Amino acid sequence: MNYPNGLAFSPEIMQEVRDKFLYLDEDKFVGKRQYFDNAGGSFRLKEVEKCFVELDSIPDCPERIHNMALYLQDVQKKGEEDVRIILNAPESGSILTSLTASQVMFQMVGAVAENIPGTNIVTSVLEHPSAFDAVSYYAEKTGRELRVAQSNKLTGGVDPEEIAKLIDENTVLLSVMYASNITGAIYDMEEIVRQARAVKPDLYIVVDAVQHAPHGVIDLAKTPVDAINFAPYKFFAYRGSGIAYVSERVAKLPHHKLAGNAAGVWELGSPAPTQFAAITAIVDYVCWLGGKYIESQDRRALFVEGMTRIKLQERALLYHMLEGTDELPGLRHMENVEVYLDYEDLTTRDLILAMGFSNIGYTQAVREYEKRGVIVYDRLISSIYSKRMLESFDIQGAVRISPLHCNSMEDIDIFLKVTQEIAAL
Repeated sequence: MNYPNGLAFSPEIMQEVRDKFLYLDEDKFVGKRQYFDNAGGSFRLKEVEKCFVELDSIPDCPERIHNMALYLQDVQKKGEEDVRIILNAPESGSILTSLTASQVMFQMVGAVAENIPGTNIVTSVLEHPSAFDAVSYYAEKTGRELRVAQSNKLTGGVDPEEIAKLIDENTVLLSVMYASNITGAIYDMEEIVRQARAVKPDLYIVVDAVQHAPHGVIDLAKTPVDAINFAPYKFFAYRGSGIAYVSERVAKLPHHKLAGNAAGVWELGSPAPTQFAAITAIVDYVCWLGGKYIESQDRRALFVEGMTRIKLQERALLYHMLEGTDELPGLRHMENVEVYLDYEDLTTRDLILAMGFSNIGYTQAVREYEKRGVIVYDRLISSIYSKRMLESFDIQGAVRISPLHCNSMEDIDIFLKVTQEIAAL
């Protein structure tokens, strides 16, 4: 918070960071390019791909007692420990995985909705469909009222008070995301939890952290929610898994499980050890970065420092993208360019922004960016992934820009120069 406009990596650290990622400024199929669609995916760590190749080629079943099987069990155990490092999650809860973060969201919401008494479920209008549709489905299935908190058209997020006013003693659960995948607005999760539990102390709270997890610190000691998920593919790893943590009281609710397993076990079958190795590779990387700034033997402390430095670097990139320089204007100062929901306080935003052009449509703009070697994405009111959110902001669409901390100031300059060209068409 001492750096409201961010604090960029030194040139030396920037180069070391960039060396750890694949395809930062080129793609082997299309050549040179700038990839600014990390809200839809993310750059991959080289170490993640390395561990995938090494582990996925091993034929052994982890559920055996010979040495290789025991090694694979250790890989999974370490990955589960590192999930708890990412979230600062207590040992009392359980880890669950599936093919996608959307699938684990439906599992978590279903376990609460089908087993906890009450008359209503609360969520927000800005939720990703995987969360919004999960609570909608279970509200209809169980005969509960669905209450939807509206967005703040100034900040691009949802206010804690807007959520709290919908909660009462009969609320079954609150499902809310950590940050908007349209505007980058970070929800005040500590205040949301505080106000919600002030109304109903034993309220079940489910959080979608898929968008926010790669950009900032999550601390379940400060925000003691009951269930939270993230997606490794948006967190410098690969597709094929969704990761979640559920509190002890959720873990013991009835859910799909093998009858012989303990009540709190959520795993079904044998998860791929590679998916857990990827989590460890993510945490190793963030801890390495944190170790550039502090000396510590505590893995969580190093991880927090690394994520803090990622946040500061990304805030500096966002500020540069918005303000530019004397020679190269930022998005706030370009003709024919509008930054939507451009809230001034950058400490409340992740590195995602929504913009539009007065001289060209959203989809055409995306194509013009691609012609010039920059990959961005359009969020349109016709899309099931955008309609509800965009309508809440009274806009028809947006070009979404989402770099990552491994991008440099020079990358932002390339983007701004291309944006100038498109604005002049």
